[in-house]
Amino acid sequence: MQEIMYDVSSLLIALLLLLSMLLAIEIGYRVGLRIMPTVRDDFKAHVNATSASLVGILALLLGFTFSLSLQRYDSRSEAVVDEANAIGTAYLRAQLLAEPHRGHSLALLREYLDLRVQTGNVDLTERARRHALIAEAGRMQARLWEYARQANAVAPSPVTTGLFIPALNEMIDNFGKRDAEMNRHVPEFVLLLLYATFLMTGAIVGYATGLSGHRASFVTHIMVGLIVVLVFIILDLDRPHRGLIQVSQDSLTGLQAAIRGQAGANPAE
Repeated sequence: MQEIMYDVSSLLIALLLLLSMLLAIEIGYRVGLRIMPTVRDDFKAHVNATSASLVGILALLLGFTFSLSLQRYDSRSEAVVDEANAIGTAYLRAQLLAEPHRGHSLALLREYLDLRVQTGNVDLTERARRHALIAEAGRMQARLWEYARQANAVAPSPVTTGLFIPALNEMIDNFGKRDAEMNRHVPEFVLLLLYATFLMTGAIVGYATGLSGHRASFVTHIMVGLIVVLVFIILDLDRPHRGLIQVSQDSLTGLQAAIRGQAGANPAE
């Protein structure tokens, strides 16, 4: 099922949440103020206790959702490092191959690394462009595997192709792992449940203040603001290539710079 919230700006969602909570508090306040003369003190105490319980449930959901988004962010970061290490290992072991497979493999690995760096800078909402880059990476992997097969057919050796083929296989595995991690995010159902809990909590808090005969305090609005900021951080962590918090590509770009420097020092490669 296509999720719609993932394509919406995190800032826009946070602003809508802020306005929704303020509106829910205001509606709850007006309803509570209207029926205040007709209710007893024990009913007001019951509403206050319910309001406190809902705030606790909201805190629990916020903590759970933040943990989910942080785990996915960490997994994406580790996947980038693992792929960079795998590409670097394959590049080093490709240097053991005999010509012409050595030159072909090294040149294609440099192109492959450039492509993976480019892919890491594409937002997941740019689906057509991202799918084209992933398809091109698949074609490059097939060509690299063909070079490895040809090199092994010509001169099989545990020191040359015996090292390069496992490294190439690991590189391909890490490609799939990273791509899968980039597509994992907090389920939209969890975000919708969180949003519904926000609205119910805001309405009950406003209702309780209406029964008390006064509007929500400044402290309540500070709490609302902090909740909205936390939701924005959760959404930002869950969107790896946009927003303020992005998955670092330093391991891939550092490897890219090192390989370019090596290739410049050894033009024969």
